[in-house]
Amino acid sequence: MNLSLPIFPAFDSDAYPQQVVSLKLMGGERDAETPFHQHHKCQLVMALTGFVKCKIADAIWIVPPNCAVWIPSQVPHSNQISKNASVCMLFIDPDVEGMPDKSCTLSISPLLRELISHLTVQEQDYLPASSTDKLVAVLIEQLRAMPTEQFDFPIPTEPRLNAIATQLLASPEDRRSIADWGTQYAMSERTLARLVKKEIGITFGRWRGQLHILLALQKLATGESVQRIADELGYESVSAFITFFKKTLGQSPKQYMKQRD
Repeated sequence: MNLSLPIFPAFDSDAYPQQVVSLKLMGGERDAETPFHQHHKCQLVMALTGFVKCKIADAIWIVPPNCAVWIPSQVPHSNQISKNASVCMLFIDPDVEGMPDKSCTLSISPLLRELISHLTVQEQDYLPASSTDKLVAVLIEQLRAMPTEQFDFPIPTEPRLNAIATQLLASPEDRRSIADWGTQYAMSERTLARLVKKEIGITFGRWRGQLHILLALQKLATGESVQRIADELGYESVSAFITFFKKTLGQSPKQYMKQRD
């Protein structure tokens, strides 16, 4: 894996015969992003502080606190790490059974979080039956039990939806109705709604809402206020944003982040 930015040390996960190896990265004074790359080992990306945004194939994934993004073997991806972030990277041989076969977000328990963090400071060329090897066995069993979350923003290949996704990413505060978006791309509201459902599998409102959740979690992780996030995402009031957040994730932004401290 070739990482071109100075905050990323030279590390080739595929050079290790061990089934699981790890790496801890520290963000610099500004956000930094790796070029697109791929490797034989699968990858788990977990942010201890700050956030990581992963671009994987046809979606963008945000790594919120106490979650991690799973990237299967040989899937091209890029990782953007926020300034001053602390991030753990776990690399797992695709022959390890019980791992997800598609990109996804996994919840990370406090125990698993500590196991992964501890592994990053061990010698990565550990021997079979060593204490580190035994720790890895426990880590894998814990990882298999973790539930999945849905913290991604799908980017369809269909040209019109791809253009809308690009616009939403550039201007997430754009709150135009689906009818307005349809007019821009010479479609009726019903036609656009059917197209979104066919290509993405969810409604237009939920699709845009997933982007807002991802961006909100990213901004919360860097300490932005709820008021400012509501403004940046185009909500009429902070209470309207909190209602949306609570309806989606079951807790207010402050409660959600506090639970994951």
